[in-house]
Amino acid sequence: MLASKLKLNLNQKLPSFKLSLFKKEEEEKKEDEIWPFKREICETLEEALTAHPYLKTYLDSLPDKPRYTLNIDLEEYSKETNILYPLGLGIYTHIDIGGEIGRYNLIEPEKPDSKLLDELEAAVAMLVGDKEYKENKENVLASLFRQAIKKKMVKIPKDRDEGAILYHFLREKIGHGFLDGFLADPWLEDVSIPGAGKVFVYHKMFGHLETNVDVTKEEINRLLRNISERYGKVLSYTHPIIDIHLPDGSRFNIVYGEDISLRGSNFTIRKFPKEPISVAQLIRWKTFSPELAAYLWMLFEVGVSAMVCGETASGKTTTLNALTAFINSDSKIISIEETPEVNLFHKNWIREVTRLHTGVPVTMFDLLKAALRQRPDYIIVGEIRGEEGRVAFQAIETGHPVLSTMHAGTLSQLFQRLTSHPIDVPKTHIDGLNLAVFQARMERGKRFIRRVTSINEIIGYESDEGRLNYLPTFIYDADLDKIRFMGSSFHLESKVLTFRGWGKERLRELYDELKARAEILTFLSENFPTYTDVWKTCIAVRERGVWEVYRKVKEMKIPWE
Repeated sequence: MLASKLKLNLNQKLPSFKLSLFKKEEEEKKEDEIWPFKREICETLEEALTAHPYLKTYLDSLPDKPRYTLNIDLEEYSKETNILYPLGLGIYTHIDIGGEIGRYNLIEPEKPDSKLLDELEAAVAMLVGDKEYKENKENVLASLFRQAIKKKMVKIPKDRDEGAILYHFLREKIGHGFLDGFLADPWLEDVSIPGAGKVFVYHKMFGHLETNVDVTKEEINRLLRNISERYGKVLSYTHPIIDIHLPDGSRFNIVYGEDISLRGSNFTIRKFPKEPISVAQLIRWKTFSPELAAYLWMLFEVGVSAMVCGETASGKTTTLNALTAFINSDSKIISIEETPEVNLFHKNWIREVTRLHTGVPVTMFDLLKAALRQRPDYIIVGEIRGEEGRVAFQAIETGHPVLSTMHAGTLSQLFQRLTSHPIDVPKTHIDGLNLAVFQARMERGKRFIRRVTSINEIIGYESDEGRLNYLPTFIYDADLDKIRFMGSSFHLESKVLTFRGWGKERLRELYDELKARAEILTFLSENFPTYTDVWKTCIAVRERGVWEVYRKVKEMKIPWE
């Protein structure tokens, strides 16, 4: 009841809190931030140990000391499997690979007894009383917390750090409880728990890992009810399955109750970065080669239909998001998804999602049919699974380029899925698809890597022979861990040359440009790898031309300035 009262009063929009209370508090604390631990990360281990003594206590308990690093993306090909990296706010991650399953240990300030947190909540609720605040929740709660301590409304044991208690108090009231440490790690893709017990994560570099966070059924149920209530969802035994979209874009799926989840309530959080992974970063990680990325850049500029295919967790959506930077910035794009995962920088972007659980259902099929009436330059379908595939190919046939993903490991599997129930695309329409990009997740030692294994250009379907003609333009060499260009491209020569009005005599010039674009992307991967950097470079190429941007790159200058 006290928690509900506190939440209600802090959410109401009424006169602001008197500034004198905050000024006095600020003078006493002399702090730049409300959180007791700085958001900035410590550059060295020595600095981290000085700032956070509990980290030293943890490391002293280990037989083998991990290596402290800030840039694990650069460690991909090293053999080290025992690393420590900071997440900010005094949180650290220790990864130790080995045994039955690798370990992912969150190191945080020591959590106080739940009884103490309950007493603090009651004291803060008393201070709130009937007052109503307009200030930021963090500011108000931190101020009231310190008032409660100063007025001795709650007795803090001498051996307890007040900063650690405030950290956990704020995390429980405005954060997501024990999930906050996981949500702070940009290298996690999934966070899940199968029921009472350990939390498990999927790390971009190290795959599935077991964490040191152990929770009871009661803790899980309480957290899930609080979070669902905060986001306006009804979670109960009659409504046990819900999806929540967190502020950072993550998707939170909850299955509640022991009657349908025998080990207790479970959840899975699918994390998505605020800014998409860029093509330059994929080159840096060797998922793409520079030549492959340059090839796709040239084709997407003129508008081609492509499918990014692969098995589960092969990185299809990441690749799709990265490739959208190559679509002209003034294009009108419509994205259609069941779960919002596509993230574009285009201003003229219509983002549509299905509605399946409330009101009249609106399916992917419905949205795709509507998109054909909106004159888009590009249609992006999050994933093709059913009858929407037929409409997607109808869109391709009418001149609307389509970009999508599909679960298929080979071209024959893709062809079989597209032409079989429930998609049922006529075989003679398959040649409307220009490119099939195949991607896979592979294990190298104790790490997982993702690679584009092939790019196949669809040439046409021979009904007499019952076969699909295609040309592989890029093939992955697993022995050398290298993506090879086969030397020529049917679509570059037919589509790009035609689009530009060039004759065959300028074919050499076309492939020279391919090499120049590859060098531009290599430069970006080494110096300016973010999606924003790639986006600005693509705009600069369109406005000033490839060779002007190439000249800047050769002079080691910022390409878009």
